[in-house]
Amino acid sequence: MLILAADTSLPILSVALIRDGALIGALALEGRGSRNEKLLPAIDTLLTENAIERAAIELFAVTRGPGSFTGVRIGLATIQGLAMALRRPVIAMTTHEAIAFGEAGRVAIADDAGRNELYVSVFENGEEVIAPHLASSVDEQRVIRVADFMQEQNAALRCARRAFAIEQRGDGERYRDVTPVYVRLAEAEVKLRQKQNG
Repeated sequence: MLILAADTSLPILSVALIRDGALIGALALEGRGSRNEKLLPAIDTLLTENAIERAAIELFAVTRGPGSFTGVRIGLATIQGLAMALRRPVIAMTTHEAIAFGEAGRVAIADDAGRNELYVSVFENGEEVIAPHLASSVDEQRVIRVADFMQEQNAALRCARRAFAIEQRGDGERYRDVTPVYVRLAEAEVKLRQKQNG
């Protein structure tokens, strides 16, 4: 099974292509500010370098946050658009689920949420036990900090591998939800609500 995955929720945009769990290619590039201009060219570069047509992709995988509000929207819209055009299924997962894939034991995933807060979720052998939420600190013994993870790993590749595992166990339908996971309201929404309530 040929899977194309993308993560645009983090400051480093990443795309990955795997076949039956084996890596074909992956790209990671600075994503802030212009993800919408970078995502499709990155996907096309990956496909062209590996002489693969878009139509050959059998499954799309994408992260849905928490992370950059704009980034999450761009990733979901782009991958949904490609999947609809090619009539292929999509598997969507939280960014933390992608990062936690393959991690043994109990681990917390922590990412800077700004305003001296963190997005935190907790996993047991790669399965979510505490959903993403805002916290001021992390109590867990073992913590993967997203900033460190991005320096060494490719989030889209983890996303692709988790998607393959999900398909393997026949669980794909449970992961079709492409609702963004923002955890916190976007600044514009906060201001709008304050205006409405004021």
